[in-house]
Amino acid sequence: MANHKKAEFTLTDQEISLVARALSHPARIAIMRILAEHKRFTCGEIVEILPLAQPTVSHHLKELLDADLIMVSIDGKRSLYDVNWKKWNKYTTELDQLLLTVNQALNL
Repeated sequence: MANHKKAEFTLTDQEISLVARALSHPARIAIMRILAEHKRFTCGEIVEILPLAQPTVSHHLKELLDADLIMVSIDGKRSLYDVNWKKWNKYTTELDQLLLTVNQALNL
């Protein structure tokens, strides 16, 4: 799909697509789990848990930040990551509604 065509879709559909893309990699799903369990973690702390190099984890954090699924706060020289619960709840509600609509259409 061409980028210039995105405007022809609803904002909700665009948001669901953005989140689906951000969560399309297993490392990002693992990072979301880690941040849900451990508030305000640094990239280095995430690296200690995952079998990934620091630059790779940084890349995945950026993808999650771009989708607004996580947020970062600065504490001195440390960047602390956490789940953006407000956006997470908004996105999961939108996705739940999509799944319900599709299931109703399929008479499931």
